[in-house]
Amino acid sequence: MTNENPKKLLLHSCCAPCCGDIMLRLKEEGIEYTIFFYNPNIHPRKEYELRKQENIRYAEKLGVPFVDGDYDVKNWFDKAKGMEDEPERGIRCTMCFDMRFDVTAQYAKDHGFDAITSSLGISRWKNMDQINESGIRSASRFPGMIYWTLNWREGGGSSRMIELSKEENFYKQEYCGCAYSLRDTNDWRQQKGRQRIQLGKEFYGLEVE
Repeated sequence: MTNENPKKLLLHSCCAPCCGDIMLRLKEEGIEYTIFFYNPNIHPRKEYELRKQENIRYAEKLGVPFVDGDYDVKNWFDKAKGMEDEPERGIRCTMCFDMRFDVTAQYAKDHGFDAITSSLGISRWKNMDQINESGIRSASRFPGMIYWTLNWREGGGSSRMIELSKEENFYKQEYCGCAYSLRDTNDWRQQKGRQRIQLGKEFYGLEVE
C-alpha cells in the first residue's frame, strides 16, 4: 500500500461488502486496525442490524477488533431536516459523511489511533472527493490525526469487493442506506416496473425465501 501506512488505524465501515476486501488487504499488509461501525443514517433498524451483523461476522472470521457505535438515529434525522429532497451526492450526503467521520475521529483520538479512513469510497456510486474532504475535515480537528486517503478502487478493488462478497455470501443491500435513498430507489424501481426493495431477502449468490 502507499501514502505511508499508519501505525494504528481506525477503519470506519459502512457495511461488510464495501469493507470486506479492504479488511483483507489491511490484514495481509500487517497493518494494525480496528473496525468502527457508526452509521445512524441506515434506515430502518432492521436494515441497520443486518448490515452490522454481517460486518461483525466477517471481523470475527479475520480476528479483527470491532467497535459498535451508537445508533443515534434521531440525531441523524435532526441534522437532515430541510435536506429531505436533496439528491444523492448532494449536501445531505456531505452532512452524513461529516457526522459519521466526526464521531470516528473523536473515538480515534480518545483511544490512541493515529489515523482514520473509511470503506465508503470503494463504491463507484460514491464521490471519492466528497468523502475524502469530509474525512480530512474531521481528522483535522485533532492535532496529529490524519485521514488516510488511499484509493481503495485502484488495482481492481471494486471488482474484488464483488468477488469477495459472493465468496462470503454477504447480505446484499440494494440502496445507500438512509430513509431518503430508500424512498428514491423505490420510486425509481416503480418507474421502471420493478419490484420494491424487500429488506433482508437478497444475499450475494443466494436469495433467501
